[in-house]
Amino acid sequence: MATRLVQINMKARDDSALGGFWAEALGWGVSSEGPGVTNLEPDGFVYPDPVAVCLDLIVSPEPKTVRNRVHVDLATTSAAHQAEVVTRLKDLGATPADVGQGDVPWTVMVDPEGNEFCVLDPRPLYRDTGPIAAVVVDCADPRAMARFWGKAMDWTLHKVTDHKAVLRSAKGVGPYLQFLRTPDVKTVWNRVHLDVRPYPGDDLEAEAARLRTLGATAIDLGQNDVPWTVLADPEGNEFCLLTPG
Repeated sequence: MATRLVQINMKARDDSALGGFWAEALGWGVSSEGPGVTNLEPDGFVYPDPVAVCLDLIVSPEPKTVRNRVHVDLATTSAAHQAEVVTRLKDLGATPADVGQGDVPWTVMVDPEGNEFCVLDPRPLYRDTGPIAAVVVDCADPRAMARFWGKAMDWTLHKVTDHKAVLRSAKGVGPYLQFLRTPDVKTVWNRVHLDVRPYPGDDLEAEAARLRTLGATAIDLGQNDVPWTVLADPEGNEFCLLTPG
């Protein structure tokens, strides 16, 4: 049994408006599975496929109060392309941000609701990832995160140090998943979190039990009676275990 990362869940005051921003930013299509939910995926995409990690925006009245512990890094192909992307995103409503990054070759920005993301300088590693180069999770211990997530999912561990752990789909496509060491302490539930899904034919309850044996914990965020299971990884980062498919 195993899971794979299929989408990023992002809370939004206005899911439709924020979804419109990210659809333009990524060049993806927009759909909705119901009121208060905006779904983004590449045009022609057949879900789920590791070639892309989709984005679900879910309406939430709770305000953003702290820096997100999960963000996306956007890929660029050249210095000129990076500058072009930054300018285009500003025109769409994004703004440059200072999160203490200092003098770095990438550009830190926030979307219209204040969610942080980075427009990376061109790097060969991300040449074939699609618009999202990496999904990045702040953490205290990348090695511990690599142990948990490396067993929770069937993705391949590419690198692990005291400062960073890097995974990618075993098929060698799509964005990377990175855990970066940070001194910041998690204080509130994550407005941006990961959604993972077991494979067709797997048992949801059995997979949830397996993840708990690896160090996950079941949590209650007021989700009531839903078909998915809400868990937290060993550092308390919430994630959803969706129904097999």
